[in-house]
Amino acid sequence: MNTSSDHLDTRSASCDSEPTENSFIPVQKEKTGYLKEDFRLFHIKDQTEKEYFYHYHDFHKIIIFLSGKVTYHIEGKAYHLKPWDMLLISRGSIHMPEIDFSLPYERFILWIKDDLKASELNTCFQKANDRSFSLIRLDARLMEQIKNILCELEASMSGTQFGDPLLKQALFTQFMVHVNRIFLQKQYITDQKSYSSDSHVEQLVSYINQNLEKDLSIDALASRFFFSKYHMMRKFKEETGCTIHNYVTSKRLLLARSLIAQGTPVIKAALQSGFRDYTTFSRAYKKQFRQPPARKQ
Repeated sequence: MNTSSDHLDTRSASCDSEPTENSFIPVQKEKTGYLKEDFRLFHIKDQTEKEYFYHYHDFHKIIIFLSGKVTYHIEGKAYHLKPWDMLLISRGSIHMPEIDFSLPYERFILWIKDDLKASELNTCFQKANDRSFSLIRLDARLMEQIKNILCELEASMSGTQFGDPLLKQALFTQFMVHVNRIFLQKQYITDQKSYSSDSHVEQLVSYINQNLEKDLSIDALASRFFFSKYHMMRKFKEETGCTIHNYVTSKRLLLARSLIAQGTPVIKAALQSGFRDYTTFSRAYKKQFRQPPARKQ
């Protein structure tokens, strides 16, 4: 494998941890994993035992699982992976791998900008959010198509022949068109054993993400869903890796930042994201993104 930085990253350290933008742990991680180009492709095989944390990114990510024993936790669902399963992890989705280190873990990882010129290529990520479902499991025919495109894309990443940059972009576009068609048309295999989740937490996650501007206090959520609030808080932390308060705050901040980037005035963006006090919003925004909300991201 070529280890050039503009080719496939084959370092022993897992790419899953490198781009951690924010972690729901007491110590704030340093911001890493910037994506300046439209996409980056990594091909990693390692067996490095390390601790992983729930985190999210400022870009979309597709994981193509090749081998090992891995369960991937995304927004309250646990996906039990088989070879050539694909996971769509959208910008801002909280996720973490759970890895059996007794086996080598091999995967392709594709980082994708959220503001591609061909914005329709990112439709699958929005649909994954809408469906609260991130897994694509392919039949033999579709799996072979995806394999062929990825192999060509991998080869083009380090190519020096005439037109290789154009070919690389064309193959990326071809891959994303296939992924979108498969996901949007539900051509993937539906297998209830492929994932697990707590139905109550699943309802909470869905409601929170669709109602960020509303009252999402612990008391309000417990009353709405007829939960014991202490049981609700405990189960939510178990399934998502963070407290309800941290989850709500982070999702609201991500929404506010997106609105500001689209030109919405800062105070209006804060209100539309569910913040009722500007000082609280500004303080949380600076802590999360390390710059004031007036600055363009």
